[in-house]
Amino acid sequence: MKTLVIAIGGNSLITNAQHMSVPDQYAAVVKTVHHITDLLEQRHRIVITHGNGPQVGFILLRSEHSRGILHQVPLDSIVADTQGALGYQIQQALENEFHRRGLKKSAVTVVTQTLVNRDDAAFASPGKPIGEFYTREQAEDRMRVEKWTMMEDAGRGWRRVVASPIPVRIIESEVVRHLVKHGYVVIAAGGGGIPVVADEKGILRGVAAVIDKDLASAVLAKEIGADMLVISTAVEKVCLNFGTPGQRALDSMTVAEAKRYMAEGHFKPGSMLPKIEACVQFVTNSGHEALITCPEALPAALDGHTGTRLVP
Repeated sequence: MKTLVIAIGGNSLITNAQHMSVPDQYAAVVKTVHHITDLLEQRHRIVITHGNGPQVGFILLRSEHSRGILHQVPLDSIVADTQGALGYQIQQALENEFHRRGLKKSAVTVVTQTLVNRDDAAFASPGKPIGEFYTREQAEDRMRVEKWTMMEDAGRGWRRVVASPIPVRIIESEVVRHLVKHGYVVIAAGGGGIPVVADEKGILRGVAAVIDKDLASAVLAKEIGADMLVISTAVEKVCLNFGTPGQRALDSMTVAEAKRYMAEGHFKPGSMLPKIEACVQFVTNSGHEALITCPEALPAALDGHTGTRLVP
């Protein structure tokens, strides 16, 4: 029996721009958890992590439209909100799937904090755009009143940018480990976790930042002693020269090969690159393997029939 940390991507929550409502998101989750439950029937222990980028954007937009009527919601609280809402959907879909299959399993969502270094260089130069586009005048007002950092974005307008610091530790990792050991399917580290920093006495406080969910998943997987990090995404295999006539799918790659491919620019930032970086980090730190594939291929990929494996 292996312990798997499965990081589900945006396609597992929002399939396309025409299906972004909450019921649409739940329908997408139902399809994904069907494949994950297949792995439970193979007697694997499972922790599920997930992204939250679009959902954070939706809350920011609602907050913007209610400006002057309601208070602004801090970004760390928005991450917590999305952890609860998306965790609820995943948890309910899992429980229903368990019921249909007659599985004696229970799912639980852990609202998760992720410790980052308060001296992380990302805080000095925020570069992760979030939320909607603003005119220059609106941006100047937000920078003056809200103290936001904002940047012009490729001629499309101005956007708020926040830090994306490196995850150091998952605060609730021991809780997750305990729950998994006792047979629960755990949903944790949603959206990369709520970013927090600690003062000299170890007292935590939330910060306005976003954490890459794949990197946070790698940290969580290492901390709970997982046997494999599985990143579920939109493609069945990782490809070199993606989208070109020379595209080539990879069955496996070593850490050294992955680093070379990254240096050669095969993987796009904000797309496949952070997934490869997370897998390299997990494999390097744990000595175990990582796997990248799409939701519907998960059972076959775990059996070695498809997907891309990263090996030491």
